[in-house]
Amino acid sequence: MLITNAHIINEGHETAADLLIKNGRIEKIAPKIDAPAGVEVFDAGGHWLLPGVIDDQVHFREPGLTHKGDLYTESRAAVAGGTTSYFDMPNNKPAITTRALLAQKYANTAGRSFANYAFYFGGANDNLEEIAALKRDEACALKVFMGASTGNMLVDDPKTLEGIFARSPLMVVTHCEDTPMIVANEAKAREKYGEDVPIAEHPRIRSAEACYKSTDLATGLAKKYGADLHVLHLTTARELSFFTPGPIKGKKITVEACVHHLYFDESDYAALGTLIKCNPAIKTAEDRKALLHAVMEDRIDVIATDHAPHTAEEKANTYFKAPSGLPLVQHSLLMLIDLVKRGELNLRTVVNKTSHAVAERFGIQDRGYIREGYFADLVLVDPHGTTTVKKEDVLYKCGWSPVEGRTFPAKVLATWVNGGLAYRDGVVNEQPLGERIRFV
Repeated sequence: MLITNAHIINEGHETAADLLIKNGRIEKIAPKIDAPAGVEVFDAGGHWLLPGVIDDQVHFREPGLTHKGDLYTESRAAVAGGTTSYFDMPNNKPAITTRALLAQKYANTAGRSFANYAFYFGGANDNLEEIAALKRDEACALKVFMGASTGNMLVDDPKTLEGIFARSPLMVVTHCEDTPMIVANEAKAREKYGEDVPIAEHPRIRSAEACYKSTDLATGLAKKYGADLHVLHLTTARELSFFTPGPIKGKKITVEACVHHLYFDESDYAALGTLIKCNPAIKTAEDRKALLHAVMEDRIDVIATDHAPHTAEEKANTYFKAPSGLPLVQHSLLMLIDLVKRGELNLRTVVNKTSHAVAERFGIQDRGYIREGYFADLVLVDPHGTTTVKKEDVLYKCGWSPVEGRTFPAKVLATWVNGGLAYRDGVVNEQPLGERIRFV
């Protein structure tokens, strides 16, 4: 395929160019390319052509929780939103805490994913030897829940944590919240409200102090053992002190922010309630502003979604019964472009944090950039179009989105995965084109 008349945004530059795809990869980028015989021509119409989003944190719920979502349905929604690659978390049923289960998950995904895929290996209190045996390309990284969240994979044994940071051959990726502090806060909330705790208490129960204490522990262990550490879904201004501004290349300790923590703040609980209940919690307007600033100063290195679907019935429960997590992959790029249009982010930074930086930090082979020789994972966006999110257009298996009814100031027109059109003009190509991501 030859893509003509594209406005390419890549590696900090904007260029008007044509792009030739051959055998799944970008063969040539030039101001003008004549179409070879038999090649399909796609006129980009001067719209933005970006590298596809690489989401380093999703929960697609397979195996074991497929009433909420699965690798087929959620990856299908992902390509409709411009996400071409994802890393799925290990808190499945059973949890992916053995190399045999990890291999089985890869085998079960082949030929079923619309986007490219990689999987985390899960840390536990009793699998240190399995962790130590991991090979570089076996998993994207090692996930350690240093705070209890969905899936009961809390690693809270101090000796095990020390062993993980000392011995893991892969980068350690952490969920940082201090569980004893959260449990104490829950007890106080129950004393005051009983079981009917208002959702507005969520950022006080899963507090800034609980986040800070756990992130302090993780970064301290990483420094002690010289480990590679990537802290997921930062939510507070205070935690930013653990991370340094600057290019991601060469950093041993990096950090991610999630789209919903950049987009929402605690004032949104009044309208959205448990639909935006997540761990760690969406916090104050001041925290949100500090996170946005940290993205712009390169203190925050990566932006992801933590896409985590639950059924509408599950989310409609009272505070303690409603599960944490929200589905986002279909609209995450549009949410970020909305922030760009508001002047809170800029587009080149968004491209860097959702594609280039993820590829750099995880060592992804031949993806994350619009470069000759790289896989053609691309998304075309009309910056002058609009997208109104309607329930009937939501592609998640759970069937709902926290941004239903909103109109975004852009439109995803097309998505390419490995050179094939995975999505175009509202229609998903029903042939899954995703391949296993490789790491170097």
